[in-house]
This record gives sequence, structure tokens and C-alpha cells, in this order.
Amino acid sequence: MSHVDYRRDGAVAVITFTHPPVNSFSYAVRAELVAALDRAASEADVRAIVLTGGGALFSGGADIRELGTPAALRGPTLRDLIAQVESNDKPIVAAIKGTCLGGGFELALAAHYRVASADAKLGLPEVKLGLLPGAGGTQRLPRLVGVETALNMILSGEPVPAKALGKTPLIDRLAEGDPVPAAIDLAANARERRRTSTLTLKEPNLEALCEFARNGVKAKWPNLPAPLRCIDAIEAAGKPFEEGLAVERRLFVELINTSESKGLRHAFFAERAAGRVADVPESTPLRPIRKAAVIGGGTMGSGISICFLNAGIALSLLETDQAALDKGVARIAQVYEGQVKKGKLTKEEQGRRMALLTPVLAYDAIADADIVIEAVFESMDVKRSVFSNLDRVMKSGAILATNTSTLDVNAIAQGTKRPADVVGTHFFSPANVMRLLEIVRGSATARDVLATTLQLGKTLRKISVVSGVCDGFIGNRMLEPYSKQASYLLEEGASPQQVDAAMEAFGFAMGPFRVGDLAGNDIGWSVRKRRYAERPSYLFSKLPDKLCEMGRFGQKTGAGWYDYPDGPRKPQPSKVVEELITAHRREIGITPRRIDNAEIVDRLVYALVNEGAKILDEKIAARASDIDVVYLTGYGFPPPRGGPMFYADSQGLYTVRRRIREFGRNPHGDPAFWTPAPLIERLAESGGTFGGAEGGAS
Repeated sequence: MSHVDYRRDGAVAVITFTHPPVNSFSYAVRAELVAALDRAASEADVRAIVLTGGGALFSGGADIRELGTPAALRGPTLRDLIAQVESNDKPIVAAIKGTCLGGGFELALAAHYRVASADAKLGLPEVKLGLLPGAGGTQRLPRLVGVETALNMILSGEPVPAKALGKTPLIDRLAEGDPVPAAIDLAANARERRRTSTLTLKEPNLEALCEFARNGVKAKWPNLPAPLRCIDAIEAAGKPFEEGLAVERRLFVELINTSESKGLRHAFFAERAAGRVADVPESTPLRPIRKAAVIGGGTMGSGISICFLNAGIALSLLETDQAALDKGVARIAQVYEGQVKKGKLTKEEQGRRMALLTPVLAYDAIADADIVIEAVFESMDVKRSVFSNLDRVMKSGAILATNTSTLDVNAIAQGTKRPADVVGTHFFSPANVMRLLEIVRGSATARDVLATTLQLGKTLRKISVVSGVCDGFIGNRMLEPYSKQASYLLEEGASPQQVDAAMEAFGFAMGPFRVGDLAGNDIGWSVRKRRYAERPSYLFSKLPDKLCEMGRFGQKTGAGWYDYPDGPRKPQPSKVVEELITAHRREIGITPRRIDNAEIVDRLVYALVNEGAKILDEKIAARASDIDVVYLTGYGFPPPRGGPMFYADSQGLYTVRRRIREFGRNPHGDPAFWTPAPLIERLAESGGTFGGAEGGAS
């Protein structure tokens, strides 16, 4: 299959490269582009060249799958291609439409002219992969847009509208619609080749700007090397071009071998693999989703409703009484009003979204919905009652979804006459903000129901991960042993603030006790009560229960593991909690010991890993990377670590097993807890990794 189309428009050669889905520069594309450029050079009557991407975009950049592999170094490399563009004897115009990112943007920067569609977006997102632009981007961009703009673009990694750059030397013309005709016109009349590499960076405050940026980076990303190296490379743009290019290349090679970049690249590919189900091919027919309904207007139900309204899907919100319904509608309106005040949403768009919402008080009013999601109290009796009503009124073919975070989806489905239509949709709170959606596949869930729900996740702009049925599914099942060990650490001698600080230094967005206060400690308490009732032998520290018995549920009550005298953003160590922990230790006969931060991190992370290994072995998750996605997008696991399973692989499963066995010698709590999962035992013996061990959500 050819990736490059070559055609003539008079004296202009138009070269279009196509490599779905994002026109990335794989080896094959690079080789064909070089051949096309050579052809244009050999045709005497070609005076200029237009270079553009096929389809709706210019290019998403280098083929990331080749990074760190021999294919990336196989000539012509991307740097070879870019050098050939800039040094070409005939003027080259880049015609930019849609997105133009990474290596694609670096290629455009090397062209002699650039014409962009008015709606095009340009950016260098490499920092999000723990890298820097490695094909001249840090040298050419500052020369064209200035150091300050280049710093902002490269350090944020966010694309910038072409219109915002229209008055800089970067953009020669802005075009409404297809930029190719305007590019051909410019090329036909071009008389010179304007090479960015010949420009001198004119920035008298280069050193000061870069130092200011470094201070900001150190405060925001203290443990990430890539942002600082990006600044170093941009500062090198003050040198002669070839010297700056050599600095950029050296720094790029350093970064590609860092653990942070490897973790971020793993996370990138893991997100794209998530949601693929072996027995549900892309060709699976989908059920139409034109109308939706949500049952329950509380925090979760209103957040889910906003997701549908944002996607332009008409929605009915059902509550049991008028007061509750009014509160639910008010919650939704309040979110939109806040966005309008911040300038993130126009008043007109707010009106359009709210017009899609229909508040109702009767089940019969939602009978024609294509999908209904219940978001009621986390109780099996309550949920089965809801599904009994849905079974009675919903039209044939409607998808019946439960937002349960822990309960048995199969048991809920069995309460209906249509278990094939039932699926779990576990949104994370706040649902209109959090990206993760756990889709729980029941034993009877139909393939087209699963395929439709996965597509719905994309429509709602969620990252969907499919889970099999178990208590807590993937995320909350793993959270239980994590939380259990956090509580045992308090019993043994740590404080909430020490545990939180250790996990935040590791890279978590929040430590476990700050998370508990944010989410509400009573949520975990209700789950533990259920487990105590179902399993009399269930072991868990009674310390969190005692905290809840005092009414210290967290931020919503103004007190939890921390005190909040100055508001929810400023937790303060609590004397009351300190006294509670001391009294609890005396009661259970524990003499506190000194616990170092390394033990805290290993106990909590390896508690996640050990349970994740069981989930993978039981085929609750399809692949280890799905588990990583759940924790990266739903639980604040640090992206540069790649997720718990990838992190364990990076440490070596032999080492992980030894550490787990070491913790098993601790007589406190539950020594049997630290029995290595069978999969860890097998992989440690064979030298394997979780990355090579596949599960299979069923």
C-alpha cells in the first residue's frame, strides 16, 4: 500500500502523505516521502512543492511505536526527512489542516512557507511522554514565535490554534477551509527559500526567561526531568543552529531512556489498548443511543447527566419526589453556571445543554430511552427494586446500566427478564470531571450491549476499561487492600500525614487519608459494614470505623483524618485523631515503632500489585495495562510510574515477591494477606512480566 500521492498542479508538485489514523511518520512513510521529494527535484519543470497530510489532518507526528526501537533509526529517519525538506533547492510550502503535532509540526517548521487552515491546531506534546521535541522543534519554534511562546507551547504540550499564531512568522497565510489551494498559489509565486535554521534568535532576556521557567517547573513538577530538559534545549536556541540541534539531540537521547518516559509511553499505549475486547470485534453491530435516562439526581447522578448533556444526547432525569428532582436539576445548572462565569462555556451553549434535560417523576416517562443508568444508593435491595421497575417499563432493546461501584452486576441482572441487556457503568466522582469509566461485563451481557457501551464511553469522552464481575471490580477491589495496609501502618506507628506525604512524594496526587477525607470516610465505612455482615472473618483495622463513629466523615463534616479550620483546601493535623490513634494502639496492645517512607510506599503499592495479579489471573481484567489505566485515570497513581503493574515490572517481579514475603513476616494485622499471588510466583520463577501475561475480562 502506498502512503504518498504525487500529483502536479502546473509547475507545483503536490505531495500528500497518508497513514491512518493520524498520518504518523513510520519508516515506510518517511521512505516514500523522501522518494517523492527526490522525484520533484528531478523534474526540471517543477518550480515548487506543496506538502500536506491526507484526510482531515496534517500529521500527529512520529510513529511512537518505533521510539526506542531500531525502526526509529532506520534511514531516512525523521531528522533526515526534515533536513531534506529544509535544504531542498525548490521552495516547499506546508499546507496544514486539522491537527499538526509533534514530528508533524517539526516537519512543517522546516518548510520554507506555511499555510494553515483557520481551524488548524499546532503543538509539540512530547513532554507528555517524558520527552522533548527531538527533530529540531526546540530550535526552530523559538526562532519563529519567540522564546516565551515557545516555552509555553513546549512545556504545556497543548496544541495552539493557528489563528493565535497567525501574526507570527510561523504562519504565512491563514485559509478558510482547505489550505491546499492557497498553498499552491503561494508556491507558484514563491521566489526564495526561507530557511528557519538561518534565523538568529533575537531575545535579549533568553537566560532570564529560561530561569523563570525553571523555577516554575521545579515547583509544579519537582520529580520530572523532561520539562527541565525542554528548557535547556530552548535555551540552546541562542547558540548557532547546528550547536543547538546537537544539544537537543543529546537531551532527547537522555530522556528516552528515563524510567519516567518509559512509564508515560506505557500509559499512552495502555489507554489506547483499553476497551479492546477479544470476542467483541469492531464490526459488532451497535444499538442506537439517541435518548438516555439517569435515575437519581444526587452528586453522582447529576454528574452522569452532565456527561450526556455535554455530548448532545437528550436525557431524562428521574427522581422519586419533586424536592429531590429540583435539587438534581439545580446541581446540573450550578455546574454550568460556574463554567460560564469562568469563561469555559457560553451562555448560549449552557442554554442548549439544559434544553436537552427533561426532569421526570415516573418510570413510565423514561420508557422510550435507549439507555438508562441507575445512580441510586449503593444497596443491593434498592438497586434490584429499581431494575424491577425498569424491566417493567423499558422498551425492548434498551440498555439497562447500573452505576454500582462494588455490587454484583450478575445479581442485579438476575432480577430482570432481560439479563443480556444489563451492564455495569461505574463512573468515577465527580462523573463530569473524571475520565475513567469501568464497564462491567456481566455473565449474560450481550456483545452488542458491551460494544455499544464502549462506543458510548468514547462519545462521553471517557477512557473505558472492561472489567469482569467481582466485589469492587478492578479499581475498588484493589483499593481495599491498599486502604487496609494504610490503616495497619497507623496502628504500627505512622501518622496520617506521614503516610500521605510518603505517597505524595512517590507521585500520587493525594495520599490515602486525604483521599478518604475528600471522598467521604463514611463511604468506605458502609462497604466495610456490608463485608463484616457477609464475612464474619473479614479483617480490617477498626480505627477507620472509630473515626466514623465520631462523625468525622471528612471535608463534608469539616473533620476527618485531618481538621479543616480554614476550609477544605487546607488540611491540618488533628489532635483528636492523634489521641484516637494512641488510645487505639493501647487497646490492641501495640507499641508504636518507627516506620520509614520506603516501607510505606512498598506496602501500599505492592498491596495494589498483589491484588492486581489476582485480578489478572482470575480474568477479571483483560490485560495488565488495563489495570494500570484504571489506577492512572481513576485513583491518582503517578503517570510517570506507568501504573502499579508496569511499576512492578520495572522493579522486577523477583524483587517484588521477596518484598511481599518480607512483609508477611510482620505479625501485625493479617500476615496471610502477604501471600504472593500465584501469578507473581509463576512470573518470578520464569523471569516473566505482567506485560506479557494476559487475562481476559469475562
